Amino acid sequence: MIKVIVSVLLLALLCCGIGYQQLQAALSMPLNVTNSTLFKVDRGTGFNQLCQQWQSKQWLDSCFKFQVLAKLDPTLTDLKAGLYELDSTSVIDNIRRINQGAQVSFSFTIIEGQPLREVITNIAKQTHLKQDLDEENLAKQISNKDENLEGWLFPDTYHYHSEDTASSVLKRAYSKMQTELDNAWQNRAHDLILNSPYEALILASIIEKETGLASERPLISAVFTNRLKSNMRLQTDPTVIYGIGADFDGDIKRKDLTTYTPYNTYKIKGLPPTPIAMPSRAALLAAVNPPESEYVYFVAKGDGSHQFSKTLKEHNRAVQQYQLNK
Repeated sequence: MIKVIVSVLLLALLCCGIGYQQLQAALSMPLNVTNSTLFKVDRGTGFNQLCQQWQSKQWLDSCFKFQVLAKLDPTLTDLKAGLYELDSTSVIDNIRRINQGAQVSFSFTIIEGQPLREVITNIAKQTHLKQDLDEENLAKQISNKDENLEGWLFPDTYHYHSEDTASSVLKRAYSKMQTELDNAWQNRAHDLILNSPYEALILASIIEKETGLASERPLISAVFTNRLKSNMRLQTDPTVIYGIGADFDGDIKRKDLTTYTPYNTYKIKGLPPTPIAMPSRAALLAAVNPPESEYVYFVAKGDGSHQFSKTLKEHNRAVQQYQLNK
């Protein structure tokens, strides 16, 4: 009888040892994918269903050992829906990634100086992003206001997960611009000629489009501020181009400068009715803190920089030098 008991105990110990070895092997067993692979976990997917999906793809040979591990560690069964990047690390490591909700992240960038139409065109091309924009009621959808959305989306890179919506990304950009504009306005110059944060947003968008060099933003702001103070027209080409819209062919013609649109600052006085692009933080700060300067003119040198002038005579001489090459 004792021999039988000993034999049973030895057999049990042997089985436990083999089982332990099998479980240890399962813990380190790699997922059989050759490259990083995107895999979608649908809402409501259970642990056994996930394991069977992977087995059907021949990413693992058996589910049994992993089902045993899940019995020993129930946290493994807490699967979060989403799109995940699987790799050839262990099966358990990949499952843990899903337990933690560590979804693959995508990004969308709004570039400084982009007009709204380009932002909308680009976000429509984003992969793994639900396209839910209502272009006819876009401002209401993003800002909950009946306002022009131009200028209101802060230039930055926004990360998102699969199944996020385009509107949720733009709402984040809108919220960030509200914060940035408020911060800039709170730190504005005490004698600023602008009357509201929205006017600052408009001017910042013009500064953004006029500057090839970030270092010139303050001086560009000073020129426009001096013009506003002197009741001079801004006469800035980017506003003319914006007024032409999609019909602009890349070349400003004389008739474009003399044709009235609400954005033709050669024809209207003061600021245009809305921003013309998405301004950066630096452009916002330049708009509300123009340096003291007597400059009222500038002309492009052709290398991205500008020649600034205090008088029309100086300006005409600069135009001859840099634009007419005389």
